[in-house]
Amino acid sequence: TFTTGRGRKTMTTPSRLDQASKLPDGMRMGDGGRKQTRPTCQTYVWLWALVSMLSWEQTGWGQSDAFSDDEGTAFIDQYCVDCHQPPKPKGKLDLTLYTTVDQIVEDALDWDSHLNRVRDEDMPPDDDDVTQPTMKERMAFVDWMQQTLSNAACSDGIQPGPPMVRRLNQGEYSASVRALLDIHFDAGEALPNEGAGGEGFDNAAETLFISPIHAEKYLDAARSAVKYAFADTRSSQRFLIAIPDENTTPPEAARKILEEFLPRAFRRQASPDEISEYLDLFEQAYAEEKAFGPAMQVTLSAVLISPKFLFIIESPTGSAEPIPLDDFELATRLSYFLWGAPPDDTLMQVAAEGTLQEPETLKSQVMRMLKDPHARKVRNFAQTFVEQWLGTRALGREFKPDKSIKGYDSELEGGMKYEPVFFFHEILTENRPLLDLIDADYTYINRRLSRHYKVKGEFREQPKRVDIENDPHRGGLLSMAAILAVSSHPHRTSPVLRGKWILETLLGDTPPPPPPGTPLLDEDSHEEEAQSLRQRLEQHRADTTCATCHDKMDPLGFSLENYDVLGRWRTEEGGQPVDAKATMPDGTEFEGPAQLKQILMDRKDQIVRHLTRKMLGYALSRGLTFEDFCTIDAIVEDLKANEYASHRLLMGIVESIPFRYKFSGKAPENE
Repeated sequence: TFTTGRGRKTMTTPSRLDQASKLPDGMRMGDGGRKQTRPTCQTYVWLWALVSMLSWEQTGWGQSDAFSDDEGTAFIDQYCVDCHQPPKPKGKLDLTLYTTVDQIVEDALDWDSHLNRVRDEDMPPDDDDVTQPTMKERMAFVDWMQQTLSNAACSDGIQPGPPMVRRLNQGEYSASVRALLDIHFDAGEALPNEGAGGEGFDNAAETLFISPIHAEKYLDAARSAVKYAFADTRSSQRFLIAIPDENTTPPEAARKILEEFLPRAFRRQASPDEISEYLDLFEQAYAEEKAFGPAMQVTLSAVLISPKFLFIIESPTGSAEPIPLDDFELATRLSYFLWGAPPDDTLMQVAAEGTLQEPETLKSQVMRMLKDPHARKVRNFAQTFVEQWLGTRALGREFKPDKSIKGYDSELEGGMKYEPVFFFHEILTENRPLLDLIDADYTYINRRLSRHYKVKGEFREQPKRVDIENDPHRGGLLSMAAILAVSSHPHRTSPVLRGKWILETLLGDTPPPPPPGTPLLDEDSHEEEAQSLRQRLEQHRADTTCATCHDKMDPLGFSLENYDVLGRWRTEEGGQPVDAKATMPDGTEFEGPAQLKQILMDRKDQIVRHLTRKMLGYALSRGLTFEDFCTIDAIVEDLKANEYASHRLLMGIVESIPFRYKFSGKAPENE
């Protein structure tokens, strides 16, 4: 038992997984690596993510034991085969082909959509002549299928992904140039904006391609950054460690600079051939420029457009089995995860010593990187992760409040955007429980946001920590103005959007798109005043095709109606009292954000699992595979056993096999 930010008592549960499974000597490898006949990674990713989430319905759900294999296949035969058998199976889906577990596992990708429809009560169809399973049977089938496919996914143990090869994104490029040249200059400002990929982040390898416009922009950025650095005496002292004099020739000075500069630029030791390559370039430039400074500018600009700087490139494994990253590769993964920037001198030195893979050394480096004087870099990580996970990056971009919404300005926008960033930064650096995300007795606000929230005290431009224990309307993510704004329409609140935000952003339970032909809900209808938005939503849910999702979304959103578009607390709207009452599909009644938080606290493991998934995907810079979800399971079990402390999440990721190892899945050609 432990105490959350508001003093609420919560029970932890003992770990049920062997944590040794995420250490090298706990790895279980199949002979020859992965079996090539197993289903693809994508087959399991979505299935695991979707079926592991408990439905909101509590009557019967979560209270049943999973079926045996015979009971699971019998469920299919009893409730599904009648419609899906020859000669004309509905949807061209012949379920008579699935009489064994092995047959199901072989076509797991297809079972992704099948199982979701069973879970969401879309199948069997609610027709008079179709026999329906009880809720207990339905949940038992879902549990059985989840366990069946997770066993198949993890049968070879936790395994890593391939060696990383990806371009630095816009923010990482700027941070890398800034660290390399010691300049306060945003070198990546003119680069094209990145799209999201993988688990929803702009550092995903899948989307970080390079185009002709990138090449042109990188060349311009490199020249501008180097020129800026040479013009700044303080900055130039960072890399111009030698100059020609009576005892040092220009090539000798250039060699000394390159021997120090290239390892930092390439984030590993530079080979003699690489040093010679750039030294040759210097000599060519010197022959033309007849001056040391301009020749070095040309040389260093060339380093900054090298793929060895622009890309994170891990060497192929040359093995049919997973192997550890080398220490420089691990240092690079670690620094771009926690800082969004290259390794510093200390981390590079540890990597050079070859000790970074040692557990105690790795842990000590993580703890060092989270502390001052690195607060700004960790906050950069918090901002990059939070704004993409929570969607608050859209504030001021895709989302701008309508002019009819009074009180919005650029100063307020800044305070709104920084609140969740500084809040999450404290959770990470101070080892706070992750459950603070649901409810907490503190937040971070600046002068403008304090007026917006009507919080008394002395404030400045920079957000500061504020105790809100006595404010029943604030605490946790759901009371933050930025989140409430981006989950609204520009001119009014939306219970649908806010409910959808909770489902997909906190719980990882993304509602499916409406079926084709489904009538759209006009939330902005100007019908008679007597027909409120709540009444229109009730009419919309009367359509069974709409009710499946809206029955789960709308109650969550209605409980937040006391917050206006900009997150200000209100008790009236349009001259009428705010109605924040809601009823869940199982009949549970609740009212307002405080009771909503209690409902979400009851779903804390689901929220923590989704956060773990998002952060692991961010750390690995790619979409997750089915083996990665075995890692998520281990991390979540460890969090549950350790009061959900944030450092357990960070260390669970950093110590995991997917983070510290690489695997090509192919044997060397000469074998």
